[in-house]
Parts: sequence; C-alpha cells; structure tokens
Amino acid sequence: MNLDSLKSLGIAQPSGTGWLAVVFTFILAWLVTWRLIPTVRKFALRVGWADQPNARRLNREPLPNAGGLAIYAGVIAALVLASLLRPIELQNVLAQVLTILLGGSILVLVGFIDDQFGLPPSVRLWAQIITALLLVANGISIKVAFGTPIDSLLSMSLTVLWVVGITNAINLMDGMDGLAGGISFITAMSLLGVSAQFDNRAAATLVLAALGGAALGFLRHNFHPSRIIMGDAGAYFFGYVLAATSILGRLQQNTVYALVPTVLFLLLPVLDTTQVFVRRLLAGNNPLSTPGKDHLHHRLLAWGFSQRHAAFTLWSITLICNLLAMRIQGMSLAVILTTASSIIILLAFTVWQRIRQQP
Repeated sequence: MNLDSLKSLGIAQPSGTGWLAVVFTFILAWLVTWRLIPTVRKFALRVGWADQPNARRLNREPLPNAGGLAIYAGVIAALVLASLLRPIELQNVLAQVLTILLGGSILVLVGFIDDQFGLPPSVRLWAQIITALLLVANGISIKVAFGTPIDSLLSMSLTVLWVVGITNAINLMDGMDGLAGGISFITAMSLLGVSAQFDNRAAATLVLAALGGAALGFLRHNFHPSRIIMGDAGAYFFGYVLAATSILGRLQQNTVYALVPTVLFLLLPVLDTTQVFVRRLLAGNNPLSTPGKDHLHHRLLAWGFSQRHAAFTLWSITLICNLLAMRIQGMSLAVILTTASSIIILLAFTVWQRIRQQP
C-alpha cells in the first residue's frame, strides 16, 4: 500500500510509524482480552462472581460478570506496551491518556464492587461526577464559547452531564448478549476513523484503538449465547472512555450546537437512556435504581426477535448513525467506506468464530 492510498484513508502521517503503533495497539488489546477472558470466567465461577437468573435478566444460569476486568486488562496492556516501545511520540499525549485511564480505573473499581456487593446509586453517581471533573481539571472538556462570564461553568456542567450520561447509557444497554460490546466497538472504530486523520489527536486515536480491540476480543465470548458479561465494571469503562475520547483534542466543540455530530456517534444509547429515564420518572420511580424491561432491546425481544437478530438490528442502527456523524464532520467517502468495511468484516469474523465454537 503506497503513501497516497494511506493518506486517502485519513492517516495523518503515512510515512511515519504512528499508524503502525495504532494497528499494533488494536491487535494487542484484542488478543489479550480474547485470551484472558476464559481464565477470568473460570475464576469468576469458582469464587461466585456471577449474575444469578431472575425475572429481569435474560440468562437462565449463573453468568460470570467479571468480563470488565479482562477488557480493562487488555486496554492497559496494549497502551503500556505501546508506550514502552515508543513507536510514536507519546510524551505530548501521555498526560491525556493517563487522565482518561485514571478515571476509567476508578469506575472499573466502583463498577466491580457494585457487581459483587452492590452500591447505593448515589455512590455510583458521585464516582462518575468526580471522574468527569477529573477530565475537566486536565483540559478535556466541551468548550462553550458564548462570551459570558459563566462560560467556564457551563463548559464544566456540560462536560459532566455528557460523561455521566454516556457512562450510564452504555451501562443501561448492557442487558443483552453482545449489545453493549458491539455498540462500543462500532463507536470506538468510528471515532478512531475521525481522530486518526489528525496528528494532534494522537491520545484519542491510541485509546480508541485499544478500546476497539478490547471490545472485539470481548465479543468473541459475549455474542449469544454469552459465556461471560462485562458487568458494571466493563460498561462504566466503555462508557467513560468513549465519552472522554469523543471530546478530546480537536473533537472538542466550541458551541453547544456543534456538539450535535458528536452526539450522533452515541445516538442510540442516548435515545434509549432518555426514553427509559422519562418513562420511569413518569411512573414515579428512581431511574437509576429501578430495574425494568423497558429498553429498546427488550422491545425487540417482545416483538419476537431473537437475541442475535436484536443485536444485529441495533448494531446496524448504531453503524448508520456513526457513519452519518462521520459525514457531517467532513470525513471523505474513502474514510467512511473503509471504516464501515472494517467494522462489518471484523464483526462478521467474530460472530462467525463464536457461532462456530458454540458449545
């Protein structure tokens, strides 16, 4: 592949080694997560880290809920090794990467404790707010430029609302085999397709590559019939990192209206969470602590969709929204088609492998 073709695909510096580092990070995160999950699953079953069947859940037997630990390990291992090898200049982006990973680490811990022992909704919410403020404190925020004295306060408030909202949106969608992992993979790869075109978005590019690889490795074991789920630990991590990277670097927005393309990348989780919150509030229930079968995937299942067909349907909607967001952000047709083809091929291969090895 020559330099011109690499440039047409949106690679900022095709003559350098940075894009090879991104590919390496993706593959390593994918391999580590995929290979680690069977070990995590076996240990989780032995110590009782599992969701028990009940009226709300779809599983009919104890299902290990520690997949988030393998996802987290895959992302960290890939980023650490990429940093040690230093195939690209990481010094300028290391602070941003570490900020996102620190916040993600806190939420992995909070989510894991909640998975195994249960935490009050207020504790989870405050943890999410604190990690969102951590981003703001390190310059990762949505920029509001209305020219008013309270612009900084508005920027902070909007950033916290975005990060907390997306973190919970991904978590709330984690109710069916393959759904949250597939949506996270599609979104990470689409955001990667945008950020990879700009050399000043190296932090977002590297983190998204690791997140996309980990999501794909996880899906190999999570597509229906699932052998493990990510739990709150994994869902919080996916949601937080996607929310953070979507506003990182030049993906930051100067006005509230300019945030619309960014919202499109995560439109399905946003819409699902919004309708659930509204319905639960109208029913007089606490949206954060009241479980129920009122999500989009529950509706598809009620209409007679199988879990696989429901996942394919919602994956497709997510992909369409992400490609539309890429187009609105000015991505070329070559970049959009390459991103879409990569997503479809990788998902198809993963699903085929899972079905082929189905117990």
